[in-house]
Amino acid sequence: MRHQCRVPQLGLPADQRKALLRSLTTELLRHGQIKTTQTRAKAVRQEAERIITLAKNGSLAARRQAMSYIYDKKLVHALFEQAPSRYGNRNGGYTRIVRTINRRGDNAKMAIIELVD
Repeated sequence: MRHQCRVPQLGLPADQRKALLRSLTTELLRHGQIKTTQTRAKAVRQEAERIITLAKNGSLAARRQAMSYIYDKKLVHALFEQAPSRYGNRNGGYTRIVRTINRRGDNAKMAIIELVD
């Protein structure tokens, strides 16, 4: 039983789930928005906001933590340069999830997750 376990399982083993969330977070930070299922978008929101909070901190330890999670080294450097000016006066809530129409093949709930300016 997994009563009150708040980690979204996404129907995947732990290693595949972590790799999926890392890749979706990397692409969200690279492109600014991605289209995915609503459940995956809610799971990516937690990871993306944690990385942006690290970027706002800007310390060496925070940079190393972000480098261990994000796949692209240049993306981390760009994020750490832009985040304090872009999100400096915002306390959380760096992403927005917008629901879209259901997917045609399996009627899955789809959403667009995007970074807030």
